[in-house]
Amino acid sequence: MDATPSPSSSSPFDLVSSALGRYGSRGGATAAAGPDSAQGERADVRRVADSPAADRHDQILGVVSLDRELRITRANLDAAVFAGLEAVVGSPFADLLPPGDVPTVTRRLRQVLEVGEAHVARIQRLRRADGSELVVSLSILPAAAPQEGLTVSLIAMARRLHLYAAETAIGTSLDIGETAQSLAESLLAWGDVAAVDLDFAVWTGEGVTDQAQGRIRLRRAALVPDRAWPEGYVTPGDDLPSDASRLLAQAVLRDDAPQAIVIPDRKAVERLLGSPRVIRALVPGDRSASVACMPLVLDSAPPVVLGVAEVWRRADHPFRDGELFDLQELVARTAHHVDLARQHQREHTQVLALQRRLLPRTGGRTVEIASIYQPATPDSAGVGGDWVNSFPLPDGRTALVVGDVVGHGLGAAATMGQLSMEARALLSAGLAPDEVLEHLDETVTLLDDAESGLTAGYSALGSTCCIALYDPVSHHVTLASAGHLPPVLVLPDGHAGPLAVRPHPGLGAEFALREPFDVHTFAAPPGSLLALYTDGLVEDPALSIDEGIGRLADTVATVHPWDTLQQAARHVVSTLAPVRQRDDVTLLLARMIGYRKGDTATWRLPARGDAPARARAHVSALLRQWDSRSDTRDDVTLLVSELVTNAVRFAAGPITVRLIRAGHGLLCEVGDTGNGRPRLGRGDLLGDAGRGLHIVHRLTTRWGVRWTDTGKVVWAEVAR
Repeated sequence: MDATPSPSSSSPFDLVSSALGRYGSRGGATAAAGPDSAQGERADVRRVADSPAADRHDQILGVVSLDRELRITRANLDAAVFAGLEAVVGSPFADLLPPGDVPTVTRRLRQVLEVGEAHVARIQRLRRADGSELVVSLSILPAAAPQEGLTVSLIAMARRLHLYAAETAIGTSLDIGETAQSLAESLLAWGDVAAVDLDFAVWTGEGVTDQAQGRIRLRRAALVPDRAWPEGYVTPGDDLPSDASRLLAQAVLRDDAPQAIVIPDRKAVERLLGSPRVIRALVPGDRSASVACMPLVLDSAPPVVLGVAEVWRRADHPFRDGELFDLQELVARTAHHVDLARQHQREHTQVLALQRRLLPRTGGRTVEIASIYQPATPDSAGVGGDWVNSFPLPDGRTALVVGDVVGHGLGAAATMGQLSMEARALLSAGLAPDEVLEHLDETVTLLDDAESGLTAGYSALGSTCCIALYDPVSHHVTLASAGHLPPVLVLPDGHAGPLAVRPHPGLGAEFALREPFDVHTFAAPPGSLLALYTDGLVEDPALSIDEGIGRLADTVATVHPWDTLQQAARHVVSTLAPVRQRDDVTLLLARMIGYRKGDTATWRLPARGDAPARARAHVSALLRQWDSRSDTRDDVTLLVSELVTNAVRFAAGPITVRLIRAGHGLLCEVGDTGNGRPRLGRGDLLGDAGRGLHIVHRLTTRWGVRWTDTGKVVWAEVAR
């Protein structure tokens, strides 16, 4: 009597393993006899296995026992569907596998031996003696005690079960390449070679609306098995010859309706294709072969052909009507997965293009910029709302902005683009960082309204943003943050650490106590390095967020002043980014350069009637020292005189005059304590009112106003 473990003392895997061991013992004699004893029955068995009656079975069980050297000790493969599998006692189990699958399956077998945990229900191909293959569901279990080794169960999958399993596997990815590869691997159960060729517009994510046969362009998206192919044969990533594309299009669009076709042998293939070049490109070998071509049709009115799936096999194994029906059903079931992947590819391309467009291009004369954006996954599910930007402001300062919009995909990308452009416009208009964040906060709240929002059903509440403005004259950075992680500053002496920024709720956080955004100002001498980033760079399940920020500070501190900043940014990301990213990784490095002392000058004047004359004297003397042209000196002197006159007339308190030699121009700034905004009207040039701003407008390439804590600054740029 068999010693059957009781359910209370054994795991389910022990029970299954014990049952399979008893089942396998019945086939020991057959396995030991070797393949010759079954040779006479093979023809009859094949007919039974290929008959419709056999296809009615959902699954047939077989068992193979292995020792610790992965050699066969017993086998029960008596069922007709396993005919041709030569499970010889003493032979390696690898002999039953296609050569390309041996390393992977062997690794799984050894893993079960070492760990003792079962590997259950893996779709696998087994090789028959005649070279054909059988698709099975393979499970690997530790042998039941007291035996050692492994018990391998084989469930021969009938066509209908394979259709279900294949469709399930194909629908697991939204990457168009992986979807095509999964379809090709599933089709291999019906032949020796399977390929999927997609319309080029589908491959790139665009829609297919024009079915003009003469202009179709097919690209090979997947090909199995993976092996060395003859020279000239079309492999994944290659375009099919135009003649082949037209022939396939004509074949599957006969009578204006997509149809499957079968070419029974090589002579028919050569007669149809005609060109030796096309034959080399499409026929996978020199032997006679037949091919079944099934169109990937999107169910619409009229039907749209996304591509063609091809299954090749030896001509002495012709396709039966039942097999063709199953092939067409599988391709028809999975065509919508290909279209979903196409739509996802298009969304991914659009989002990634927007994301990269927002990345800073280069720095300027006063700051060096480097940025890295690394999505979490290749598909658009990993393209989120992280964004960084840097741009020079008209008044000579540089804006550094980083944000993290909640969510992924087009909704997050659209919100990201709107917030980024709005921040740039407001900063260029002279608003301070805290004022810009207040406007962004209102925008996020507005976008959350399903009726007036940018994307109905999407919420960006809780998005974060950090804005820093670098003044290259004072070498100070002004910063405000809405729920974002603090930037890291590395000073020229090597001291590194996060900036002490007071926490604030994210944008649109109406549930929180509404408080004004704090403004922080800190020194950033020339040679300082500022790092702005998103949480994907510093989040690690094994570390606290503070430890992650500390690691970032230590890594950025190793950047040498002579290092190329873009290479340094790549090094920082490669060092800190987790191997398995759960979120996008974004980093912006800014190396402060600033203006030399000799290129700037600042004067503070009392708001008295003689202030314009004193300002003209200071400016004129400095421009002579800078060897400026006489006409430029006259224009700048008049410009400063008019701006100081307006400050004396309309404001109170001290007046600050600053002159900066920047590139090919001169930047003039006049600051006062007034809060009125100068406006250029349609006044009379000969009148007194508004004449000063008209002069400023005519003499400068651009001018504007920015607001400060104590008043305003009117700036103007003059070409020199």
